[in-house]
Amino acid sequence: MGEKLHTIFVCSDSVGETANTVVQATIRQFNASQVVVKRHGSIRTEDEVRTIVEEASRLKGFIAYTLVLPELREMMRQEAIRLSVNAIDIMGPMMQAFIDTFKDSPKRKVGLLYQLDEQYYQRVEAVEFTVNSDDGKDPSTMKQAHIVLLGPSRTSKTPLSIYLAHKGFKVSNYPLVPEVKPPSLLFELDPKKLVGLTMSVDKLIGIRSERLKAVGLPFGAKYATKERIEEELAFAMKLYRELGCSIIDVSEKAIEETAGLILAERS
Repeated sequence: MGEKLHTIFVCSDSVGETANTVVQATIRQFNASQVVVKRHGSIRTEDEVRTIVEEASRLKGFIAYTLVLPELREMMRQEAIRLSVNAIDIMGPMMQAFIDTFKDSPKRKVGLLYQLDEQYYQRVEAVEFTVNSDDGKDPSTMKQAHIVLLGPSRTSKTPLSIYLAHKGFKVSNYPLVPEVKPPSLLFELDPKKLVGLTMSVDKLIGIRSERLKAVGLPFGAKYATKERIEEELAFAMKLYRELGCSIIDVSEKAIEETAGLILAERS
């Protein structure tokens, strides 16, 4: 008989991305293969809140929510108490701290994070740039990029690039292969915008072996052998030292954590 599923409800009067990010980061800290996340966005009425809390009670789950409107937050709080459901207010305490510290009042307008302002269009432009610059498609874009990621195959270059692009940064990434000479342009760029990614041999063997399985190739393929991976990592490290760029070991890091390290160096 399979393990019982655990349900976490992510609720928001916008799209719920903030609460979902916190929940996903939390899940990664546990052996949580049996966790289901149910998202409820664009919540506008107290009846919707009541229905969600009742479902959470029935499934014995808990709720993480970001509700801007005080009446919806209060309804969530009351219903959670009534039905003995754990409900975590992710945005409320932060807003209250802002009010108490800076003596300011919130706009109480939902969806401000995603309104079509200049920053929104900058993010869209960054994503388009990053997609077109993925995996060394056009090395010349490195000149226009805010960040250039380097690394052997399967060191998280593409997902990390897209994550950073959604933060508004134009990212170019380039795969390093010992048999291919890196673009001379790399040596003309400011080392501060270059980031070299590396990973432990065992971790990379595991990731590449899963990749071979997914595409139906034999496990004995050179791509996933220890000797080949050691060669690629040594080649990458030598290049990083020549470029004088920062180096990040992504073996045990989530995409968000790696991105945080990169952005911290830029601040």
